[in-house]
Amino acid sequence: MMRIAKLLLSLALAAGCVAPAAAADLVSKKKAVVQKAPPVETWNPWMIRVRAIGVLPSSAGSKVNVVGAPAISSPNAGLSIANSVVPELDVSYFFTPNIAAELVLGVTPHRITGTGSLNGLDVGHAWLLPPTLMLQYHFTNFGQFIPYVGVGANFTEYFNQHAGNTLAFIPALGTTAAITSLHLKDTFGVAGQVGFDYMIDQHWGINMDVKKIYMEPSYSGTAFATGVGSLPVTGRAHINPWLTGGGVTYKF
Repeated sequence: MMRIAKLLLSLALAAGCVAPAAAADLVSKKKAVVQKAPPVETWNPWMIRVRAIGVLPSSAGSKVNVVGAPAISSPNAGLSIANSVVPELDVSYFFTPNIAAELVLGVTPHRITGTGSLNGLDVGHAWLLPPTLMLQYHFTNFGQFIPYVGVGANFTEYFNQHAGNTLAFIPALGTTAAITSLHLKDTFGVAGQVGFDYMIDQHWGINMDVKKIYMEPSYSGTAFATGVGSLPVTGRAHINPWLTGGGVTYKF
């Protein structure tokens, strides 16, 4: 009987030692199976770009009409509009990974001078505020290289306008003349765009971009010719600039 009792006691002690180990092993396996999935980063539709751009007007075809002075009016005379280099900020919102709207923001100064029979005449100076809204298509099947095309609309406000007010000798008149007042009228126009982003990582990239914006403001002013007096001036300035630039892209 004593031998049977000892055997039963040994079995009970063995069962008590093994059960905790088995339970611990079961908990460990459960923890291994039930693990938290890695966090998934949500897609953000916003992107910004900061660029340095060259603003290159295409002033050919600009019209000048000086009342009573055909010798210094078109087609004998025209306008030249100086280039400019300025910073540009663009804000984009992606409706899908391929389709986005981009708002182009910046200001640019330009000096206007006469050409042809008005060659060398300082016509004036103006700043342009041309916010442009583009609708873009981004090609996303080239990996880190993401080219895009866009079309859009532009509104340009002309501010801080100043006439040249500098006398220059005009051979076609045989006397000196100056532009004493100048006003350019705000315009609406259309725009086209091609460019690309090269994404270095998920957020940062390098951007190159070319835009063509059509802006042809009508203008009015006054010319003063020595010995003649004041003459009304009207016309249309063909600015129509190319905007070429590069910069940095940040995707939120």
